[in-house]
Amino acid sequence: MAKQLYLNLPVKDLDKSVAFFTALGFSFNPDFTDENATCMIVNDDAFVMLLKEGFFTTFTSKPIADTAGSTEAIMAFSVESREAVDETVRKALTAGGTPSQEAQDYGFMYNHSFQDPDGHLWEVMWMDPAGPPADAAP
Repeated sequence: MAKQLYLNLPVKDLDKSVAFFTALGFSFNPDFTDENATCMIVNDDAFVMLLKEGFFTTFTSKPIADTAGSTEAIMAFSVESREAVDETVRKALTAGGTPSQEAQDYGFMYNHSFQDPDGHLWEVMWMDPAGPPADAAP
């Protein structure tokens, strides 16, 4: 059985976050959605739980990271092509996200990034299925 991944992220405005990620093509599991949280489906084994900040704090005694001045993590997901990387970032910026880093092109791998409306960092990547060239340094 494959292990499943559930990433929990605090959000200020759940409806705004759902609208933002819907614009990027993600869908949500209604069985795990209520006024405090929703389950964003990445794939069959990976999910992002978007939790209103007040609800999020019931799961930890640590303060929520201030994304305006610090980074708690960088979430990354893959897409099917270089063009899809750029298109996903364009959609993110149009839907209310902000730029993060410039695109990086490694030949066999290409990535670009954005910040969601809550300041969480997201990286969109494409990698050649053949992998890095045989002569690439580790």
